[in-house]
This record gives sequence, C-alpha cells and structure tokens, in this order.
Amino acid sequence: MSDLINDPNASRLIYGLRDTGYNVRTAAADIIDNSIAAGAENINIEIQLLHDGRKVVYFGDDGHGMNQEQVRNAMRYGADRRPDAKSLGKFGLGLKTASSSVCKRYSVISRRSEDQPLAKLTWDLEHVEQRNVWEMLAEPVTADQNEMFDEYCGPTGTLVIWENCDRLLSKEYTPGTKEQAAVKRMSEALSKHLSLVFHRFLDENDSRERNVVIRINGTPVKPWNPFYPGRSEQVLAPNKQKVVVELFDGSEEVAEMKAWILPHRRDMGKEEEAEFAKISNRAQGFYVYREGRLIQDGGWMDVFGAPEPHTSLLRIEFDFGHQLDEAFRIDVKKSRILFHPDLEDGLRKLLQPVYREAGARYRRESRDDANQKKTVDHSSANKNIAGTPNTTKPQVNAADVRTQTAEISNNRGPKIRIKAPVQNFVSPDSIHVEAVTTITNGHLWEPAYRSAGSADHVPGVQLNKHHDFYQKIYQRAAANGYAVEGMDLLLYAFAMAEQNNTDPELEPVFEDIREEISANLRKLLRYMPDPEPAELTEDDDE
Repeated sequence: MSDLINDPNASRLIYGLRDTGYNVRTAAADIIDNSIAAGAENINIEIQLLHDGRKVVYFGDDGHGMNQEQVRNAMRYGADRRPDAKSLGKFGLGLKTASSSVCKRYSVISRRSEDQPLAKLTWDLEHVEQRNVWEMLAEPVTADQNEMFDEYCGPTGTLVIWENCDRLLSKEYTPGTKEQAAVKRMSEALSKHLSLVFHRFLDENDSRERNVVIRINGTPVKPWNPFYPGRSEQVLAPNKQKVVVELFDGSEEVAEMKAWILPHRRDMGKEEEAEFAKISNRAQGFYVYREGRLIQDGGWMDVFGAPEPHTSLLRIEFDFGHQLDEAFRIDVKKSRILFHPDLEDGLRKLLQPVYREAGARYRRESRDDANQKKTVDHSSANKNIAGTPNTTKPQVNAADVRTQTAEISNNRGPKIRIKAPVQNFVSPDSIHVEAVTTITNGHLWEPAYRSAGSADHVPGVQLNKHHDFYQKIYQRAAANGYAVEGMDLLLYAFAMAEQNNTDPELEPVFEDIREEISANLRKLLRYMPDPEPAELTEDDDE
C-alpha cells in the first residue's frame, strides 16, 4: 500500500460530520430532496415519541426506489454523482450528514419493484466508534419496518429511519407532557419550514414544478408562497428579469429574478397578514431557488445593507439552475449561496430603483397610518398657551377666510395686511397648535390665524404631519407629554416672533427662513428610520 494513502480516522470523522451546520428542519429538507429526486409523488414523515423517551423519525416516499447496490452507493459518504444533473441532491453527502446531525443510527430500506426483496443498510455511529472502521450494518428488515414500508411507501420507494435521536430536540426532557409538547412544537416548526422550502412543489396551482404531497404525522403540509402574489405587486420590468452570469470558463448562464412589493400591514387584516404575508425585518430580501427548491430565505446578501423597517415590504425572487452551482458557491446543506462582488454591484444597480420605491411606499403607508391614529397629543401646549395671555404676539384686527389675508398690528406698525392661512370653526382645543396634513410646501410649521367661530381670530401655528421631524421625532416622543409640549411651545414661539415682526416686505424673508430650517431638518434626519408601529403610543380613546 502506498505511504501516501492516508485514510481518515473513521470514529473521529463520522462524529465530526455531525456538526456541519444542520438543524432538524434543514436536515429533514435534505432527505426530502432525495425523495423528490427519486420521482416521489407522496412523502410521509412520521415522528414518534415512544413511552420510554426514545424518539424515532420515518421518512417514506413512493419514488423509484433502489436495489441493494444502489442503497450501498447512497449510503457511501460521497456517493457517486447522479446521472440527472438537475437533481436536488448535489454532493453525495446530504443523506448521511443530515441524518447523523440529528441521530446516531439511521437506516435506508428500499426496493425498485414489488417482486424484489427490501434492501436495507444501516449506519450506527456508536458501532463505527467502537470498531474505528467505515463499516455499515446489514441487519434484516424487521416486521415493524416491513409494515412501515408498506404504509409510508407502498409497493416501491424508500424508507429512511432515524433512531437514537439525541439531537431531535434542542434540550433534554424527562419523559412526560413537556417532552410531548416539545416534539409537537418541533413538528409544527418543521411543517412551516417545509411549506416555504418546497412551496412550488406543494402548490397544485404552481406549474413550474411537478406536484408533490408531503405529510407530517398524516397532516398535509400546506404551501406558503412568500411573495403573496394574489395581493403583492411585481415591480421589476420584464427586460430586467434575466440576469446573465459569466462562468469561470467564459460561458454564460441565465438566472431569473422578480421583485415583489407586498401590501402594507394597514391594508390587511391581522389574520391575513399572519397567514399570507408574515411581514418582518428578517423576511425582506432575496429568496433564492435552485431548481425550484428554496435554499435561502431573506437577507440582502451584501447587495444592500442590513434589513431596515422601511424596506420590509420588498422580497426578491431569484431563480437559478444547477449550471450555476459553482458560480454561486452553493454549500453542502443547500442553505445559502454567495454572490460574486461584480454580480453584487450589478444587482445593486438593477434593484436600486425598486429598493427606493419599496421604502417610499412603506413610509407613505406608515405615515398615513400614524397620522390617522393621532398618536401625538398637542392638548397640553394649547392649554398652556391659553393660560398664558401675556406672551408677545401680534394683535389681530381682522381676518378674511375668503382672501386668506389678515390685518394685524405688530412691532412693524399698525394695520399691516399680510397673506396667511385663515381658518374658521376650529376646535377650541387645538386653536393655538394643531398638526395637519394640508401643508404642501414642505415646511415643518406655518403661522395661521384661527377662530372657533368666524370672528375673533387669534394667531396660532400649524405643524406639518408629513415632515420628517414630525414623523421621526414627534411620533417617537408621543409617550412623553413634556417633550411634545416643549416642541409645540418652541414652534409656537417661532411663529409668534415671525408674525410679530413681519410685513409685506419681510414676509418672503421669513418664509425663506422656514424653508431653510425645514430643508436642513430633512437632510439631518434622512438616515433616521421612521418609528416602528410598536414605538407609537395611541390615545386612550382610539
């Protein structure tokens, strides 16, 4: 034997391969990949918690099945390459590393035709550790296993059995109700994961992939399409949906891409949002599919920065075939890919307008929602101003709502006529300070002359609800009454100082000052995110 042959230590390596990054959900998905690659139409998963605390998991499918030689190859670490390059199995490791990440003993039982005997082989990690050789077990098929095969597979197919499942749950339980509840939660989490990963296969109305039925403990897994196409808008132009990727040998392959903007929470009921949209920071970004199977859900993959609330409505559907495996450096678990920096730059340029539009839509909807909720209470400032009659301000001689002009006396002289908003029949509770949505010039505040009837107008100030300062500062301060009152009084004082020192010649100067202050505030607050709904405090009567 050549001295250069250096076989790995069986005991250490087979245990080391347990820690390749799988969890129960991704491990189960890898087993299902093999079933779909074998042409299965029905895949049954049975999770059993035995009375003595032992946990056993069965994966049965009605696919093509394997004979003894094929089972042996499938159980080899680094199995032979499959003839179909499109197969969801890629490295010849998935069955083994996925299974051993959850259990210490796993078996494959299979047959290609009903007249063949069942072929079975088993890897037992404790046996390998004891013998320190890559030796499988060839044990007879038990009566229970025969029965399980008939129930979960049918005449032909493959049954994978996980036993000695020391990692099925995240922690150890003493046998009893808590352990049963933990297994139930794990089963539900697995169902949710598979409903996303294989949604194209599970959805009878999706013609892109052939239909497959997956059941967990007899309950069919329902598909969940993360793009909610029934309510969402696909916003990427057709001429931008093909992404040409150059391979290392100079050839080119095409990936496909769509960009979906989901409806805002305010446009959905709570049940609809929870079932179909599931909007969250983590859920935005790229959803990457290899041969129709989801391998990455969410995240911007360095194309854009960290997820932000204002882009939580945007999800990118990215499809590629097996030809791009090397270009995207797909990992063993088929749970992530990496974009080349040049591709990142190209995608960033392509998607930037969509990214901006998603953010703009979110802000518009969130701001409208916040404005409708009236989360900011300006009553304290109004009461304070009403109770402080000696503040310096212009005296109002007359006001005309038709011409939107007022005649005032101020530091510039008597009977000065100026153009300003004049409003009648204003609520007495907001006559001095009120936040409105009618200011369209972009200013944060605007002086106004207001009356609870149609006479006896008083000078006041209107605040622009659409300005960034109101949305990002006022809304966040809503729970702190003193902060809101302090900002109200400051802007009221600015407005009174302006109106007490203005005349027709100085009016444009003061307007320019308001414009400059408002524009500077927008620039300074540009990168501050809008508050999340949880940060907003509603009035008690809402």
